[in-house]
Amino acid sequence: MADPVEVMSYSIRGRINRGAYDQPFSGIGIEFDPLGVKPGRTGITLHESGFVPDIQDWNYPAVFSPFWRLYYWGQRGHCVLFDDRTIELTPEHIVLIPPHCLFHCLGGNPVPAFWLAFSFTRRPHPGQTFPLLLAPRDTELCLIRDLQQLIIADATWDPTDAIYRNSLALLQVVLSRPELRWQPPVPESLARVREYIEGQIGTKLLAPDLARRASMSVAAFNRAFKRHFGTTPASFVIEMRVREAARLLLQTDETIDAIAEKTGFPNRAYLSRMFKRVTDEAPAGFRRKHRRPE
Repeated sequence: MADPVEVMSYSIRGRINRGAYDQPFSGIGIEFDPLGVKPGRTGITLHESGFVPDIQDWNYPAVFSPFWRLYYWGQRGHCVLFDDRTIELTPEHIVLIPPHCLFHCLGGNPVPAFWLAFSFTRRPHPGQTFPLLLAPRDTELCLIRDLQQLIIADATWDPTDAIYRNSLALLQVVLSRPELRWQPPVPESLARVREYIEGQIGTKLLAPDLARRASMSVAAFNRAFKRHFGTTPASFVIEMRVREAARLLLQTDETIDAIAEKTGFPNRAYLSRMFKRVTDEAPAGFRRKHRRPE
């Protein structure tokens, strides 16, 4: 594991920037609800709000987080890298990155950095492309400036009501922008099934059992699931298993056989076949290519 970076900023002096590869919280932001907390009526769960006036050594390979990320950098000098795209972080754009998206952070110069980490119950439309760059509007810039001042003033890094409410306000404004396309709201019965799938990846998940949990016939369940999630229940289960396998490949030393067993695949060969279908890479090659250096 790479050594943690001690960020010497007047606002966070002495705190350690853990980065995003071992755990989704950065270590230098204001932490709110942990992963798994039920969202409020807005569908948003705030996990972290952060601002550093002079963050540097922002070099973290293979970030693979369960959180959405909103980035707004006050100066040029840092970027995020995807397989086929490099995004420079600048004052001209708010950058929105969905969860379970592999990217790399790169930057050495001290620059002002603002970010939010959150979860959202709505799913992007299958045709929506990410990462998404949004030209910040006046309302968003005002909220960002207010949050920066609130975070700087919070010398003990305690999660305050003002930071929480302003962060949620900013997220609601950004997530309602017309540039973002979302799938229709998911009925509660299907939302329960989705949560069950995500929590039981390593177990046998059969369509009749899932349909029963949704109080539907198998045929009606398959139709409703495809309408709201844009894929079949079987394909959704495979995608969730591959996502978890990818996380384990990047963040643990477990063998591919052990990962196959943990993620509900009958054997290594089947995991490799499904992993290649979803990611276009074999598991071993994915680990060699994307895993952070020790």
